[in-house]
Amino acid sequence: MTKTSTDNSDGAPAGKGTAGKSGSRGAAGGNSGSAKGAPDDYPFDDEFLEQQRQLLLAERARYVKHAESLKAEADSLAADREPGDVQFDDESGEGDSIAVERERDLAMSAQARAAVEEIDAALQRIEDRTYGICTASGLPIPRERLEAIPQATMRVEYKSRGTTWN
Repeated sequence: MTKTSTDNSDGAPAGKGTAGKSGSRGAAGGNSGSAKGAPDDYPFDDEFLEQQRQLLLAERARYVKHAESLKAEADSLAADREPGDVQFDDESGEGDSIAVERERDLAMSAQARAAVEEIDAALQRIEDRTYGICTASGLPIPRERLEAIPQATMRVEYKSRGTTWN
């Protein structure tokens, strides 16, 4: 074997390539040019990738709609209340339920927008042909996991450890 244990420019173990690194900026066209990046080495066929792309697009549309709905509801709650409507007494606690509901809607809208960003990143990985490669190990993520969580970036054994680098 002629490779050293960290032959790649990003320090990935030899043989793992940079395909699993979501932040890697390899040659245009994804992972062509690296030892692991040969098209024959990619574990997912075009049909599976298209199915996943469709799943991701449908999920993205749901999250966008949900985020917009929650934001509109929060804006409506803010518009409906009168200045000085906040009541601080024993019955209402600290503030009113409308303010609490509005903050909850805004927080949930932000979570939905964050999910859209994860989905967009997964769609980009499909284009780059790095989709389904664990960002922690460089190994393929099982199809079953990708079918359940299409935007997954790690294999279960790495995600369950709390490993979050990528």
